[in-house]
Amino acid sequence: MGQYCTTEASDHILTITLSRPEVMNALHPPANAELAEVFDEFAATDDLWVAIVTGAGDRAFSAGNDLKYQASGGEMGQPATGFAGLTARYDLLKPVIAAVNGVAMGGGFEIALACDVIIAAESAVFALPEPRVGLAALAGGLHRLPRAIGVKRAMGMILTGRRVPASEGQELGFVNEVVPDGELMDAADRWARMMLECSPMSIRASKQAVYEGLELAGVRAASEARYPAVRDMAQSEDFVEGPKAFAEKRPPQWKGR
Repeated sequence: MGQYCTTEASDHILTITLSRPEVMNALHPPANAELAEVFDEFAATDDLWVAIVTGAGDRAFSAGNDLKYQASGGEMGQPATGFAGLTARYDLLKPVIAAVNGVAMGGGFEIALACDVIIAAESAVFALPEPRVGLAALAGGLHRLPRAIGVKRAMGMILTGRRVPASEGQELGFVNEVVPDGELMDAADRWARMMLECSPMSIRASKQAVYEGLELAGVRAASEARYPAVRDMAQSEDFVEGPKAFAEKRPPQWKGR
C-alpha cells in the first residue's frame, strides 16, 4: 500500500491504482517516484506477467501533471523512467493495460498511450491540452499519438487540445475496447487473462520486436534485426511446452522462463 497509489497482485496480474482522487489522480514528483518503484518491482518480479493501471474514484484515470503543485513552487522533476515511472520505460517487456475511467488528460493520456492496450469506460475522455496552459505533451504523447492514429488525426487533437470521448478514441484507433463504466475492470481483467493464455516469453519477444522494429526504417530492416527477447524465447522452457501441449491436445503450462 503506497501513499499515492495502491497495488494488488493476483494470478500473475498486478493491478496499480493511481490514488490521488482529491486532485483527479494528477501526479506530482513524489507520486512519480513512488510509481517508478512500483514498476521497477513489477519488471523484476518473475511471477508478475501483466499489469493493469487505473485510477481511483469515478472521475478520473489521471488529470496528468499536478499543475497546482507546480504553480505553488513545489520541486519538479521526473524519474529517469518518465511520468508515472512509465512513459520513458522503454525496456519493459511485460504487457501493461490501461483501464481508463473518466478523465485522461495531458500526462494522464500519456500514461495510457505508454501502455500496450487501452480499455476505456464509456465516460472516459482523452486530451492533450498542454498548449492551452503554455506547455507541450513531452512525456511521449507528441510522438506516440501520431504513430498510433496517423499524423493528421493526431495533429487534429494536439493542435487544438480538444477532448475526445471514448467512442471516438476507438474510432480513431488508440482505444482497443469501450465498455460500460461498471464493467471496466472486468474487461481489463479479461484482456489480461487472454494474455496469460499465451507464453510470457512469446509476449515479451513480440512486444520487443514490435516497438524496436517501429524505430527502424522499413519492414526488411525490422525483420532482420536481432531482438534479445526473441533469443530468450527460443531458449526457454515455454518454447518447448507450447508445441508439446498442442500435440498432446492440452492447455499449455507456461513457466515464463
